[in-house]
Amino acid sequence: MWRLRDWWRDLTDLVLPAECGGCGRTRTVLCSRCSTALSGSAPRRVRPVPEPPGLPSVHAAAPYADEVRAVLLAHKERGVLALAPPLGEALAGAVRAGLREAWTGVGGAGGSPGPVLLVPVPSARRAVRRRGHDPARRIALAAAGELRRTGVPARVAALLRQRHTVSDQADLDARQRLDNLAGALAVAPGGGRLLCGGGPVVLVDDLMTTGASLTEAARAVRAAESRTGPDTYGKARSAVYPSVAGEGREERKTGPQMAGSNGGDGTIREAICAAVVAASPDSFENKPELTENLRRCR
Repeated sequence: MWRLRDWWRDLTDLVLPAECGGCGRTRTVLCSRCSTALSGSAPRRVRPVPEPPGLPSVHAAAPYADEVRAVLLAHKERGVLALAPPLGEALAGAVRAGLREAWTGVGGAGGSPGPVLLVPVPSARRAVRRRGHDPARRIALAAAGELRRTGVPARVAALLRQRHTVSDQADLDARQRLDNLAGALAVAPGGGRLLCGGGPVVLVDDLMTTGASLTEAARAVRAAESRTGPDTYGKARSAVYPSVAGEGREERKTGPQMAGSNGGDGTIREAICAAVVAASPDSFENKPELTENLRRCR
């Protein structure tokens, strides 16, 4: 009898984590308090300081602190894969927020000319081997499922590849991270035409700190889009903003003026954006309200 109980306990530990990924409370994947910290507030636009040139509009579900930090680390480093669904739900919220800003009518009035394409930022190969999984891709798949469940057509396309090995970024500052990643990513052969499929492109990752990874991913996607050819590019609806020249903070907030899109207010928005589960707390806009939300979650 006792042996049967021990066997059942071991089996449930494989299916359900022994403790909450955020606070350690027993026998729950994610407790209500940690779930609120992760997805309890509306996603917000985030901009790192200093802001790297070419970074697209980025929205995050939660600040990278306290329980949220613990949840992301549990999923990424400890392989608590049961946390992927709540992390995907949080990411889906950030994707929706980014789409509302970058693509008028997605999932609502006016519709979209194609499904939302989630493009995860790839982890380094050695990190994937060490962890046994690619966290951003796994969360992206969960987010796509959540978006489809709520009526937004979405799919994941792991189009980005590392062209060369990059150094560990843990001890690098913002400038060094940009230099380390410059030219490191490229879109897989044939991926450019998929990017021109007519729907918005959303770069996704689990975390943004300096914005270097998303900036490099955006550069690679823009380069692939521009190489696809003028016929496809024009037909698709200017899927990716092809140049960052003169792209200032205020210009990005109001939307760059480009021919071929149909924003309801006449403003042509960049149809590539980015979404992350979490970002550095000091990168959030509307910081006083964010501070109050953090206080309530504690």
